Amino acid sequence: MDQVTQPSATTAPEATAWKGPLAGLRVLDLTRVLAGPLATQFLADLGAEVLKLEAPERGDETRGFAPFVEGESHYFLALNRGKRSMVVDLREAEGAEILRGLVAGADVLIENFRPGVMERLGLGAEALMAINPRLIYCAISGFGLTGPLAGAPSFDIVTQAMTGVMSVNGAQGGPPVKLGLPIGDMSGGIFGALGILSALHERSVTGRGRLVDASLYDGTMSLLGYLSQLAFITGQDPQPMGSAHPSVVPYDAFPASDGSIVIACLADHFWPRLCRALDCPDLGADPGLATMAQRRARRDEIEPRIAAITRSRSVAEWRRILEAHDVPHAPVLSVREALAHPHAQARDMVVEVEHERLGTIPVLGRPIKFPGSAQVPLTAPPVLGQHTAEILRRELNYSEETIRDLRERGVIDRGAAR
Repeated sequence: MDQVTQPSATTAPEATAWKGPLAGLRVLDLTRVLAGPLATQFLADLGAEVLKLEAPERGDETRGFAPFVEGESHYFLALNRGKRSMVVDLREAEGAEILRGLVAGADVLIENFRPGVMERLGLGAEALMAINPRLIYCAISGFGLTGPLAGAPSFDIVTQAMTGVMSVNGAQGGPPVKLGLPIGDMSGGIFGALGILSALHERSVTGRGRLVDASLYDGTMSLLGYLSQLAFITGQDPQPMGSAHPSVVPYDAFPASDGSIVIACLADHFWPRLCRALDCPDLGADPGLATMAQRRARRDEIEPRIAAITRSRSVAEWRRILEAHDVPHAPVLSVREALAHPHAQARDMVVEVEHERLGTIPVLGRPIKFPGSAQVPLTAPPVLGQHTAEILRRELNYSEETIRDLRERGVIDRGAAR
C-alpha cells in the first residue's frame, strides 16, 4: 500500500504540546489480548500514562500471534500504542509487592483475567483498594462478575453467538456469520474505558475510587440497539439481511461493473434524487413508493431494479453521478484502500511512530480529536519489558543492585526483549 503521511494538524513536538485531557493520570494495565488492551490504548490516546505489566516469558499472548515483522506481532502492534511495558511475575511475592507499590500511586488498574484470578493472587479489588482508596479498579471479563455464566470462558465469537449478533449477520436465508470486526471484544474495551471515565468523574466529587465491572457480553448486547426493540415489540426474531436494512429501502450495497457501491436513502427526500440519478422517472413518479413504509413493502421489486441499473457503470462513475444528485453513497473499500484514503490521512487516522525495534512504522491514529489543542505525537507499542528498570527506578526508587538481583532471579524481565 502506498502510504501518504501528511503533516499532522493535531500533533506537535512534546516540549510544546498538550498531552491530552487525561494528562497526569496513571493507569496500571494488567490486560492481554484485545478487550483490555483496547481500553487502555484509548486511555493512552487521551493522555494517560499507561504502564503495561506483562507476564514473564511470553508477555501479552498476542505477542505470539502471527504474522510477524522482525519478531513483532501485527496484533500486539495494533492494540498497544502509547504504553510502556514492564515484565513482572505477580506469582512471586516480590513481584506482587512491586504491583502493590505501583498501586499506591496509581489512579486506575484494569485487568481482564477470569473472575477470581486476581483474588487468588491476593491482588483483587478489595485488597488493592485498601492500599489506595482512590483507585479505580476495572475488571473486564467475558460475562461479568455476577450471573450464572460469570466464570465461563469467553472469546469474541462466543460473545457474538450468545448476544444474538451472529443470528442477524450474514446473507438472507444463510447460516449465521461472525462479524469481521471482533465487536464482542471491542465492546468490552469501549465500555470498560467509558466506565473508568465515569468513575473518575465520580471520584472528583467523592474522593474515592470504585470497582467497575465491564463485560463483553453486556457491552455487545447493549449494541443490539433497535434490533432488540424490534424483537420486543413484534415478538419475532430479526433475520440476517446481508447489507440491507430491515426498515429502510434502498439501503444496501449494489453491484457496479467493477466493484460495489453503497446507496443509503435513510430519509424519504433522498428517494426522488436517487430516481433522477438512476434515470428512473417512473419510480420517482410512483405515489406507491413515496414513503419508507411503501418502499419496504415493495423491496423485492425495487432492489433488483436498482441493481440491474448500477451494474451498467463503474464505481467511479456512480460516485460522480450520486454526488451530483446529493444521494448518500460510498464505495466499498478494502482495508488498504480505507487506510490510504485522503480523508483518513487528513483526519490523522494513519500516523507514523518510531518503534524500538522496527524503526518508523504506520499505526492507527487517535479516534477522538480536540480542535484548538495539539496533542503530543503518539508513541509506538513497546517491546517486551522495554521500561521495567526505568519504572522501578523512577516510581519505586529501586536501586540498580535490587533491579539486577530481581532480574537475575526471574522476578522481572524474564523473557524480555534485549
